[in-house]
Amino acid sequence: MNAERQAQLHAWLREHGFIGPTPLEITPLTGGQSNPTYLLSSGTERMVLRKQPDGPLLKSAHAIDREYRVISALQQSAVPVPQALAWCDDTHIVGTPFYLMEFLEGRVFVDQSLPGVLNTEREKIYREMNRVIAALHELDPDEIGLGDYGRREGFVARQIDRWSRNLQASPLPLSEDMRFMMDWLPQHVPEQARSGLIHGDYRLDNLIFHPTEVRVLGVLDWELSTLGDPMSDFAYHCMSWHIPHYLWRGIGGLDLRSLGIPDESSYRRWYLQRVSKIAAIDEKSWRFYLSFNLFRMSAILHGIAERAHQGNANADDAVTTGKKAAPLATLARNLVDANH
Repeated sequence: MNAERQAQLHAWLREHGFIGPTPLEITPLTGGQSNPTYLLSSGTERMVLRKQPDGPLLKSAHAIDREYRVISALQQSAVPVPQALAWCDDTHIVGTPFYLMEFLEGRVFVDQSLPGVLNTEREKIYREMNRVIAALHELDPDEIGLGDYGRREGFVARQIDRWSRNLQASPLPLSEDMRFMMDWLPQHVPEQARSGLIHGDYRLDNLIFHPTEVRVLGVLDWELSTLGDPMSDFAYHCMSWHIPHYLWRGIGGLDLRSLGIPDESSYRRWYLQRVSKIAAIDEKSWRFYLSFNLFRMSAILHGIAERAHQGNANADDAVTTGKKAAPLATLARNLVDANH
């Protein structure tokens, strides 16, 4: 953020009573490839600013207005989120719309194998992560004012179409497995059992844990949230059991028992015990949801590679991250092959 924008932001924050005359410090917060996020500090006041990235954007991407709406709706729910503070769509302040939320002091675990964490605590962390996603899927969108937050039916089919069109429009070449998945998925979509509020990117490093307790203080990065298929959302969360640890954010191939991390079947059982509105799912449908989400993740990473190619990526590791798109599509196809 350049000096002019910093000065405009400082003036806006003072005008709206968020800070006093103390100088404003702006520190980029790392961890996301999408919407630039900053810690704002002024005296004893601390808050987080999240904005759209500069430059041309894909249609419906970087929907921070939706992020702000959903965390506002969840303030009094069983799903922990930061306090929503303010929304601003005046692009003259920091160049794009932005919102402010509470800064949560806590722990973020990026590596899902949880290095440096005691075995007994690892299982508790996974149980807490499971508890929170189950609480999310138990919510009634109508009761929290999100009944019109998205179309409830046909979620997976629309997602396949959306991400396939994004890939087809990309100037970067697609792998053979990406093209295979684009053809195969629309023909094998299972019937959606129910609809609910879904996060769209629920994973360990989007959670802020208490500094000392095994308790989630806040779920972050709601950009992809909508109304849709909770089983698809849960399968996205469970992709990590199928992604090799060396590839990207996975625990596949690790000795989970020695680490104190539950296997996927145990984790699924915990979830189904917590949610009252979702029945067990057959293995063929479960593998479909996993393969769909691996394809979707592949498309997202391909988009990151495209932004890096255009020089418009938010994170420094965008090129490296983008190169993982094709291997994830291969994992998706391998699951399809296992279904036959």
